[in-house]
Amino acid sequence: MRAIGGFIALIVVALAGSFIYKSYFTSLQASGAASPQQAIDGVGAQNDILAIAQAERAYQAEHGSYVSLSELNSSGALTIPKNGRAGYSYDVQTSDSTFRVTAQCAPAANSPCTNYTVDETMQVRPGP
Repeated sequence: MRAIGGFIALIVVALAGSFIYKSYFTSLQASGAASPQQAIDGVGAQNDILAIAQAERAYQAEHGSYVSLSELNSSGALTIPKNGRAGYSYDVQTSDSTFRVTAQCAPAANSPCTNYTVDETMQVRPGP
């Protein structure tokens, strides 16, 4: 009789655990959480725009001005060989005293993504 009680307790614990597990992952999907690959691409895009921002700062220190992404590439100040990453494209906007680097994503029909920006403060922020 004691074995049957232990078995029933085990079944109850297993059902409760599976309910909690299912509820947790359902809430993640409902909140628009990214897939692991989307998370990797987002972190990569943030790292890329930080590298672009560092190149802008180095170029400005040496030449006294900020320049476009193509000028950074052609001058050799930027070592990132590409203008984007899986689903992201990069853009640089400059003025005499500021710059803004944007990683713009192209969301798929069923998978949201986040744009990112960084400026001369070197703080990566979610972008418009």
